[in-house]
Amino acid sequence: MDFTFSDEQNLLRKTVRKFVDEEINPYIQQWDAEGGFDPVIWQRLADLGLMGVCIPERLGGSGMDYNSLAIVCEELERGDTAFRTAVSVHTGLNSMTLMQWGTREQKQQFLVPQAKGEKIGAFGLTEPGAGSDVAALTTSAVRDGDEYVLNGQKTWISLCDSADHFLVFAYTDKAKKHKGISAFIVERTRSGFSSKAIKGKYGIRAGNTGELFFEDVRIPAANRLGEEGEGFKIAMSALDNGRFTVAAGACGLIQACLEESVKYCRERETFGKPIGDHQLVKQMLANMEAGYQMSRLLVYRAGELKNKGVRNTRETSLAKWQACNFANQAADDAVQIHGAYGYSDEYPVARFLRNSKAPVIYEGTREIHTLMQADYVLGSREDKPLNEMLPSWPFK
Repeated sequence: MDFTFSDEQNLLRKTVRKFVDEEINPYIQQWDAEGGFDPVIWQRLADLGLMGVCIPERLGGSGMDYNSLAIVCEELERGDTAFRTAVSVHTGLNSMTLMQWGTREQKQQFLVPQAKGEKIGAFGLTEPGAGSDVAALTTSAVRDGDEYVLNGQKTWISLCDSADHFLVFAYTDKAKKHKGISAFIVERTRSGFSSKAIKGKYGIRAGNTGELFFEDVRIPAANRLGEEGEGFKIAMSALDNGRFTVAAGACGLIQACLEESVKYCRERETFGKPIGDHQLVKQMLANMEAGYQMSRLLVYRAGELKNKGVRNTRETSLAKWQACNFANQAADDAVQIHGAYGYSDEYPVARFLRNSKAPVIYEGTREIHTLMQADYVLGSREDKPLNEMLPSWPFK
């Protein structure tokens, strides 16, 4: 595989990096402390074409390939995980799923404005009692003529107070277990819908995360994504996309840890020499670099499979699992290199450590990905082609 970036991709990286350096990094410590970022960032992301990076131009997007999406996520998380999360949820979990499974009418109504950045999309799967065990969800959707009546609750939903459209999963037939789950597009404006932010998070404090509540919310049958009972399959295909963006973002966090640590190593002296001259500090820097390079190889390998329209659950799972572990370790080492200063907000590495923990948990815990990879090796898990595969790039 050739991972050489095109001129367009190199320009994209340069553009996003400039945006992060000029419009995020000077303010992120304040936004993190205040628990939210300036809403103008949404418009800036749209202006740069970053809300629909790999959505075809005919559907309002930029028409770039999947590795271009990885570049965007890597560079955004170099600034802060909150901004990569926004693109992951809006593009990876929601818009790419609509592109894959939506009808022509659904794409025109929901996907086009999302790809243009006129509307924001989110993803509602997790519940208070249903995380890794998706089949344990209790939200229900009961058919009533040309509508469904939705009741239930979702939690740990990114963009809960920001999104206009939510991709929500609910049981239409509980007796069928995971084969009885269906997917629905729910607009914020629907009567009976409400959301509430979760306060006091350990990390990703600049991001909006919270709960969704559905009390007799009526949804047109035309808003069902796919057929009844296809919700689990749709959710798993969405996670293949979301996990890819999370893995790419983790590369950016490692990069940020390296940059800050190298800078500090050149400024700080102990025992009469720069701390970067001490062997154990060098070991931590070397481990960061190794983790960064290995993670990027895994991410862009998965991206190439996506570009070809090949199912990539195994490869994306491996990339997400390893990149997030490497990022968590890199952030821990960055704090250690900074010593007592790393334990304060005077330097960004404490924020990096706090932010690095959530990706190890969401979109498949490291334990879930460990089991998945073991099952692949043992031959007890095999990926069969989904009925609806990602379109290959370049998009027609």
